[in-house]
Amino acid sequence: MTALLEVENLAKSFQISRKHRVDAVKGVSFRIEEGQTYGLVGESGSGKSTVARMIARLTEPTSGVVRFAGDDVTRLDRAQRQQYRQDVQIVFQDPFGALNPRMTVEELITEPLVVHRRGTASDRRSRARDLVERVGLPVSSLARKPVDFSGGQRQRIMIARALALQPRLIVADEPVSALDVSVQAQVLNLLKDLQEEFGLSYLFISHDLSVVEFISDQIGVMYLGELIEEGAKRDIYANPQQQYTRSLIEAIPTIEGRS
Repeated sequence: MTALLEVENLAKSFQISRKHRVDAVKGVSFRIEEGQTYGLVGESGSGKSTVARMIARLTEPTSGVVRFAGDDVTRLDRAQRQQYRQDVQIVFQDPFGALNPRMTVEELITEPLVVHRRGTASDRRSRARDLVERVGLPVSSLARKPVDFSGGQRQRIMIARALALQPRLIVADEPVSALDVSVQAQVLNLLKDLQEEFGLSYLFISHDLSVVEFISDQIGVMYLGELIEEGAKRDIYANPQQQYTRSLIEAIPTIEGRS
C-alpha cells in the first residue's frame, strides 16, 4: 500500500559563507499513512522545521525525494504542482505574525480559494462561514480582523484557512507552542476532531514530546539534523532506544492534565 507521503534521504545544506556550509537536515526518511499523524519532535535547531518547509515546497531540498501519493513532487508538471499546493497546507507556529492584520477573517479564509480560482464569490463566502463555525468561532468573526482575537482564536483562523482548499495533508509546524497550556489542549482536540471529520493526515512538528504523544500515531525524533529514532507512539514511549529520546521523555511532563 502506497503511503500518502514518503520522504526518502531528504537533506538540506545552507551555504553560510564561501567556506562554511551548514548541514541542517541529513538523510531523513519517513512515511505518513492516509488519515494518520506523524509527530516529528526535537529541540530547536534539530532540523524539523526545515523538513516541514521542504515538504510544503517552501524550501528546496539539496537532495532526496518527497513523494506524495506515489508521485515525486520535484518532478510535477505545472498543473500537478498547483494541485499539490492545494493538497498540502501548512499551519505556522506564530498565530500573531502569520495573519495579515489588514484583512478580515473572511478575506483570510477565502484568499486561497481566490488564488486557486475555486468557486464563485458566493461559494467562497459560504465556505468561510462553514469553516469558521467548524473551528469553533462565531460567524460574526468573519467581519473582524486578527487584532480582535486571542492567540488561540487566531490559530483557529489559521486552521480554517488551511482547510479552505480541502487538503489531504496539513503540515503543522509548532502550532500550539505559542499558546497557554489550556488553550493548547483545545486546539489539539480541535485538530483531532477535524482529522476524523475530514480524513486528514498531519505532519505535526513540535519540541514538546507530551504534545506529540497526545496527537501522533507515529513519532520521529530528530537530533542535529538526523532522524535518530522512529516508531509507533506506544513503542517510543514504552521502550525508547536512544538516550536522547529517553532524556526528552524524562524532562517533559505528560499531557494527561491537558486533555
